Amino acid sequence: MAVVTMRQLLESGVHFGHQTRRWNPKMKRFIFTERNGIYIVDLQQSLSYIDRAYEFVKETVAHGGTILFVGTKKQAQEPVAEQAARVGMPYVNQRWLGGMLTNFQTVNKRLQRLKELEEIDFDDVAGSAFTKKELLIMRREKDKLSRTLGGIRDMAKVPSAVWIVDTNKEHLAVDEARKLGIPVVAILDTNCDPDLVDYQIPGNDDAIRAVTLLTRVIADAAAEGLIARHSGRSAASEGSAETPAEPLAEWEQELLTGKDAAATEGTAQAEPETAAPAAEAPAAAQPEAEVAESPAAEVAETEAPAVEAPATGQDAAPAAATEGVAEPAAADKPAN
Repeated sequence: MAVVTMRQLLESGVHFGHQTRRWNPKMKRFIFTERNGIYIVDLQQSLSYIDRAYEFVKETVAHGGTILFVGTKKQAQEPVAEQAARVGMPYVNQRWLGGMLTNFQTVNKRLQRLKELEEIDFDDVAGSAFTKKELLIMRREKDKLSRTLGGIRDMAKVPSAVWIVDTNKEHLAVDEARKLGIPVVAILDTNCDPDLVDYQIPGNDDAIRAVTLLTRVIADAAAEGLIARHSGRSAASEGSAETPAEPLAEWEQELLTGKDAAATEGTAQAEPETAAPAAEAPAAAQPEAEVAESPAAEVAETEAPAVEAPATGQDAAPAAATEGVAEPAAADKPAN
């Protein structure tokens, strides 16, 4: 099933570009035609590029990565915040602060400051160790930090990829991502430079419906990647021996390597235990051999006395009578 249909792209106005006098010649290969002084984007190419970006985002999230959603223009602020929050990804929908990626250590300190201010109860003046003026100043500081850094509050490290709406307006984010080697996924209008983006999606970056549709597609890819990640963890925790079709991430390889090492140690411990009973087995077999040999000797002993065994019972009486009769007959016989 296709990620998005041609009809959805047409209804959202993804095919509308900028005026012909406002264009980047590098976007010529993505332009289908010109109509009423406006360029029309080739949606057939857009569909293929959407599928490519979708697979990349899904694989990145499935292997433990995060996607940073960036869209500070008015048309993109609400869709970016809504879709990123839906899948638990960081986002920037207000002003992009310089160094948000290249100087993340300093930005992270401001995030820690924001978390400290969030723990303060500004309404309880008597219970706090601050004056009203100090609380007012800290409240304003918290509001400012929440507005600019609230979307990346839980981002502990530099993201694995960046989703950008309008690369011309977000040129600072594009430059920082390229310096750090972070892949960039972005909507490319007819006035953008495709060489700055790793995963291009030709389309309209000015219409609210177009921005909402494409941002939702990227969020759906992230959601599918999260599902794949959690299913992989549950399978690993159950000790499943199935080999995944997708390449394993570093954290997955370490997890599986640790399990293999534990299994090897368990086998090594089990081998001495099985070897000990095996060593005791000959000792137990010796009595069986003696028992097997003893009946043969007893049979030989019982066969020998069987010939000399005296008669008993009724058989002995006739024998004695016969002897008694025979002996007198021999005595009464006259000698010649």
